[in-house]
Amino acid sequence: MMEGKKEQEQVPPEHPREERTDKKKHGGKEGASELDGALKKVQEEAAEHYDRFLRVSADLENYKKRVSKEKADLIRYGNEELIKELLPVIDNLERALEHTASEGAQEGIADGVKMTLQQFIGILQRFGVTPVAAEGEPFDPTKHEAVMEQATGDYDPGQVVAELQKGYLLNDRLVRPAKVVVAKAPDDAESEKEEI
Repeated sequence: MMEGKKEQEQVPPEHPREERTDKKKHGGKEGASELDGALKKVQEEAAEHYDRFLRVSADLENYKKRVSKEKADLIRYGNEELIKELLPVIDNLERALEHTASEGAQEGIADGVKMTLQQFIGILQRFGVTPVAAEGEPFDPTKHEAVMEQATGDYDPGQVVAELQKGYLLNDRLVRPAKVVVAKAPDDAESEKEEI
């Protein structure tokens, strides 16, 4: 039996504490690398979310600015349709004045129409409506609509000779272009006759 005890003594007993320590050391390296990987992944996700947050914030600011501008434009140009409807009334009043002056009608009618026209124009001016300058001005396709050309030596080519219908601006936006006659050089008229 003693031999059995010696054999048992010679074989070193297993030390559970040492195994746990080895496992902790070995598991610690694997655990740290797993934690480092998880940390990197979380940091990348956080960077993506932050980038998305910045983009959404910028989009929101742009949206707010656009809506604010659209609202301001709506307030500024909201009466455009009404004004388009009222402009023919001004045209008719102006024609009536021309008609009464040519036929020698009573001054009272002419004065009444003049006052009505002035009142009408005053109301429109308070709302930001102004006439487009045309006669004697250089032709501007953004404000004038050329109805015809007229050969003349009195005006430079491309200059407005006559205004057939007034154009109007609402603040800085064109509501209706002025219908105009544009000057062309007298030589152009002669060369066109020769070609025909």
